[in-house]
Amino acid sequence: MKGKATSFDIAHLAGVSQSTVSRALRNSPLVKAETIEKVQRIARELNYKVDKHASSLRSQQSATLALLLFEDPTTDDSLINPFFLSMLGSITRACARQGFDLLVSFQQLSDDWHADYEDSHKADGIILLGYGDDVDYQPKLKQLDQQGTRYVRWGPLSEGRGLSVGCDNRQGGQDASQHLIALGRRRIAFIGNASHHYPEFFARYQGYVRALLEAGLSIEPALQQDAITTEQAGFDAVTTLLDRGTDFDAIFAASDLIAVGAMQALQARGLRVPDDVAVVGFDDIPVARFASPPLTTVRQDTKRAGEQLVESLVRQIRGEPVRSVTIPTQLIPRKSCGEA
Repeated sequence: MKGKATSFDIAHLAGVSQSTVSRALRNSPLVKAETIEKVQRIARELNYKVDKHASSLRSQQSATLALLLFEDPTTDDSLINPFFLSMLGSITRACARQGFDLLVSFQQLSDDWHADYEDSHKADGIILLGYGDDVDYQPKLKQLDQQGTRYVRWGPLSEGRGLSVGCDNRQGGQDASQHLIALGRRRIAFIGNASHHYPEFFARYQGYVRALLEAGLSIEPALQQDAITTEQAGFDAVTTLLDRGTDFDAIFAASDLIAVGAMQALQARGLRVPDDVAVVGFDDIPVARFASPPLTTVRQDTKRAGEQLVESLVRQIRGEPVRSVTIPTQLIPRKSCGEA
């Protein structure tokens, strides 16, 4: 064969139409599995490469997904929660497997990001990571819905709030708290915002409450201290508890960053972790393994999360049935609770 192979060449060799070739190369469910395998095998043999520009012009699609990361308070200049950074690699690889390019954009919550993609055709759909105050976030999601924008977000699952992928925060919070109770801890502090403004933290708090009640322990408001997801917030929250003279023998922190700051505050006051106070975090970001002592935490599966975000958005773009997904969590015991 002379020159570059075309989809018509593949169609001739496979004995199918050119439109079937196009669908087969996109793994369309409208094409039989054996036809997809045959078309893709011939494409590989001919070293055929999809002309994304031409395909985009025909379909009025960009073959690009947009990933919008929202600013978070951090100790460095990145302003990106390290939990989301750990998810980025999985999202990038999943996009490549689906035949999409990935446009990564850093957005401030005050920006008009909710309108930016309506007419620009920059991307066929949007992945949203991070959201700050959920009450402020909701009007922008409603505008995306009104515009017909295809999007999926990492966050809490709730009726009428768009397509979401998130972890089982309530069960994770219950598992963390039950672990501390099983170790003989009875006065467990919860460090993290526990309100509808921060629904993921609130769900973790609800799991904490459920575990305490099931164990016959009372819920003491004095043992809950608000904190956003930074080391400094965790340090300040525990310092406040200690200054008040609040008695506690364990901490369940709503994130690993909060937990690391909490351990620093305890150590600054001469308290030993885990001898005096056991500590559990949430997320299992890399710093958890290298904290001193290594942090017991609730792992969120960032690899599966990234893959699921991309799969859900691509299915939505293709007009296929799709629904929100909850991913299970896993307790990871380490030395901050006394485990070897």
